[in-house]
Amino acid sequence: MRIALHTRVLADRTEEYERAHREVPEELTAAIRAAGVSSWTIWRSGTELFHLLECEDYATLLAELEQLPVNVAWQARMAELLDVVHDYSADGAGAGLPVVWEL
Repeated sequence: MRIALHTRVLADRTEEYERAHREVPEELTAAIRAAGVSSWTIWRSGTELFHLLECEDYATLLAELEQLPVNVAWQARMAELLDVVHDYSADGAGAGLPVVWEL
C-alpha cells in the first residue's frame, strides 16, 4: 500500500532536520524495512514535509515500530525538530493523506 503523510519542521530547524536524515541509524532503517516498508521518500517545501511510503500494511508498521527503542529515540530527536510529528500510535494509522486524484 502507498501512504502519503504530512509533517512540518520548525522553521529554525530545517538544516538540522536534513542533517539528521543524512545520519539515520542503520538499526532504524533495518527495522523499518523488516516492518514491511519497501520505500520511504520525504520532500520538503519550506517547512512543510511530505512523505510517501510503500509498505505491506501501515497499521502493522506503526505497531512494530511504536515501542522499538531505536525508533523511540529517533522520534524523541524528531520531536525537537518538528511542529507536526509522525504519529506512531494506533491512531496514527488513519493519518495518511486522502487521495484526491491519480493518473
